[in-house]
Amino acid sequence: MVSVTDDPLDNPVWAALEGVHADLAEGTGKGRRYPGDVSPFCGLADQSSPEAWADLADLAGPGAELLVPALAVRPPAGFEVTSSLPGVQLVATGAFVSGTSPLVVELGQDDVPDMLDLTARTQPGPFLPRTRLLGRYLGVREDGRLLAMAGERLRLGPATEISAVCTDPSARGRGLATTLVRAVAHGIRERGETPFLHAATHNTGAVRLYENLGFSLRRAVDFARVRTP
Repeated sequence: MVSVTDDPLDNPVWAALEGVHADLAEGTGKGRRYPGDVSPFCGLADQSSPEAWADLADLAGPGAELLVPALAVRPPAGFEVTSSLPGVQLVATGAFVSGTSPLVVELGQDDVPDMLDLTARTQPGPFLPRTRLLGRYLGVREDGRLLAMAGERLRLGPATEISAVCTDPSARGRGLATTLVRAVAHGIRERGETPFLHAATHNTGAVRLYENLGFSLRRAVDFARVRTP
């Protein structure tokens, strides 16, 4: 677990829902969440505040399961942590080289069925029918088939998360993930923001790839599922 701080990177879901993604936020108190077809993520203004947890419980309803990334403290009595996935947060350093590629195309609403199909087969993390509303998504197509994609998820203002990095098994080993991460990061840096990433600790191949590209480990995170009273 990590300590609670004022750095938005330590409470990224709340920072996004209170800022760039405020138009997507459900809830008006100290607990917010994304619509269910956009993202399963929930955020709290202060994870140590019983009032914030109560607001989130009122929003979600009794017995609801919440996905709380970067859980830093134990929730109050009555809430149950049903599972926790250890992960890491990585931030782009000056050594990371971003850039565009002629292979890359921008993905829009018409591409959603292919995006859902690719993410269902490759499991890069939650990707839902309206997840693409979180930011810009890019892909690589070959003969019309979507082979790889990556995009923006949590947008904090000073930093934006790169997510949904995935490649069809038939196209792995061609550097498409690297190409897409660099292309997504290029757009983030053009806005004057810092790219960052989350990855599961057990996904050592992805973590090693990101570190080799020039991302630096910032801290450990827990992606927790919490059931309301």
